[in-house]
Amino acid sequence: MPAHAVSAPGSWNDPDKHFLTVLENPWYRHLTLLQDVITHRTTSFWTQRGTRCLHLPITTGSISSPMGRGSDSSPVMVELEGVPTYLADSMQFMLEFGCRLAPKGSYYLMPSFRGEPADKTHLCQFFHSEAEIVGGLDDVMRTVEEYLRDLAAGLLEHSGAAVREMAGTVSHLEELAGSPALPRITFDEAADLLNADPRYVKEMFPGCRSLTRAGEQVLMERFGGYVWVTHPDHLSVPFYQAFDASDRTKALSADLLFGIGETVGSGERHADGTSLREALDLHEVSADSYEWYTIMKERHPLRTSGFGLGIERFLLWATKHDDIRDLALLLRFNGSQILP
Repeated sequence: MPAHAVSAPGSWNDPDKHFLTVLENPWYRHLTLLQDVITHRTTSFWTQRGTRCLHLPITTGSISSPMGRGSDSSPVMVELEGVPTYLADSMQFMLEFGCRLAPKGSYYLMPSFRGEPADKTHLCQFFHSEAEIVGGLDDVMRTVEEYLRDLAAGLLEHSGAAVREMAGTVSHLEELAGSPALPRITFDEAADLLNADPRYVKEMFPGCRSLTRAGEQVLMERFGGYVWVTHPDHLSVPFYQAFDASDRTKALSADLLFGIGETVGSGERHADGTSLREALDLHEVSADSYEWYTIMKERHPLRTSGFGLGIERFLLWATKHDDIRDLALLLRFNGSQILP
């Protein structure tokens, strides 16, 4: 078959008729296969390591991206039987809880909810593959790379023909499946390489910088498509990321850039309640909703690290596509009622 024999239909532009397109267009039949392969491969990867799957609620009072310094998303609040609550933006805190029950770590595949409007790189509701392990930042970065290689190998083995029809090639799967350790660069090194150009490096306020999408693209091109950006300004990330002991203005966290840009976010967590309380104060986040989290770390201190992979962003890379709205079987846009 010719390259891109199956193309995304763009049916998200007509949400009321989208479900009919899903039933009739081969793009979505292929997408269903890819989702299934990722689910099975994720389960087998963690099972072989003795990492436990947690069954968790989708509501929470302890969101991981509160409105404060370092917040990178808007929470979604709902009312259940008259009680305000949040739909989970992540259940990372519960995975940290799980590490105290399962010594080899915990994981899940489940939906996450964000308050920003959908666009080419964001969905309002997306699937999250998240895990937390006992260990530090280097440990979880190595684990992420092993996981991604396994996912790429799984797609090749079980859905290679579908990927070839959607992406026009499977060479990128082969490259990642057999890749050596991926390159790393610190945020400061990245900012220097980009000459702190405001097109590429955004400064929200002193001590709080982040990369723009354009900056991410320049770095990916420079490093052959994949690069970790580590040790960002602590004020630019959520409060739960651990301080770098050698420079407490930096966080022990890392984003893996590939495909459209940031596709994996990872980090080491505060091991004890003292450093967590300090971070809450620094980020100007009320400690009330996180008192249980702090008590857990005070009574059961543990060094853990975790990551989150956006499944639809990974599939954007796998299909060599450029609009994440074509990676949802059923559409959900904030502020809209869409059936089914």
